[in-house]
Amino acid sequence: MYQILTISRYTLLEARRAHLPLLFACAIGAVLASAAFASELAVIEGLRMQTAFYAAGIRLAVVFIMAAHVIASVTREFDDKGLDMLLALDLPRAHYILGKLCGFLAAGAVVGLIACVPLLLTAPASAALQWGIALSLELAVVIAFALFCVVAFGQFMPSAAMVLAFYMLARSITTIRLMSAHPVSGGDTLSHAVSRWLIEGLALLLPALDRWTQTVWLTDAPEAWRGIFAMLLETVLYVTLLAGAAMVDFHRRNF
Repeated sequence: MYQILTISRYTLLEARRAHLPLLFACAIGAVLASAAFASELAVIEGLRMQTAFYAAGIRLAVVFIMAAHVIASVTREFDDKGLDMLLALDLPRAHYILGKLCGFLAAGAVVGLIACVPLLLTAPASAALQWGIALSLELAVVIAFALFCVVAFGQFMPSAAMVLAFYMLARSITTIRLMSAHPVSGGDTLSHAVSRWLIEGLALLLPALDRWTQTVWLTDAPEAWRGIFAMLLETVLYVTLLAGAAMVDFHRRNF
């Protein structure tokens, strides 16, 4: 446990020294400015437009920033051979994965909660808190998947492409399922039946991230807290599975 906490601590220090807080602050400022401009273009309900624009924009921004940071951090350790020296010590490989994961998850939780602070000025406090918690949980899944990809591929571009594909598919899987269940034509063909089975199989494996961190919580009605708890359980499941997969793949690598 001491080794895991030490790696987590240095992972957080690395995030600070890599100017991640400054980058995140710039992202918040840019999205806030864009949201204010969008509200000025709205004929009515400018505050509602500003809230929705900020929530959607900052969600994409923090997911991109945290995924890129995770991949870049681990890739840098692979390329600089610092990991070779670390593993030469009395350090189990599983402890390294858990330490890095805990550090990244802690950074993601802080980022998600800070992102909801501007929403306290334009949305109910309970809705903003739920939105921030859901964003932190969403970031946890993305961080765990990014760590798995960078351990598996060992390079930035393939890992980033896989994380982008995963996030886009997870965000749109519900829409894809609806389109597959109600086709305009060709619903009785074998190809449609096969594609629908594939889509349903993907839906069982992927988290439906379009149900997480919804903007409608801020503009219309907050989510029930039992829904947030269900997201927490789903996040624990996915993070555990992805961490286990990363450990297995990491044990198979030769350094």
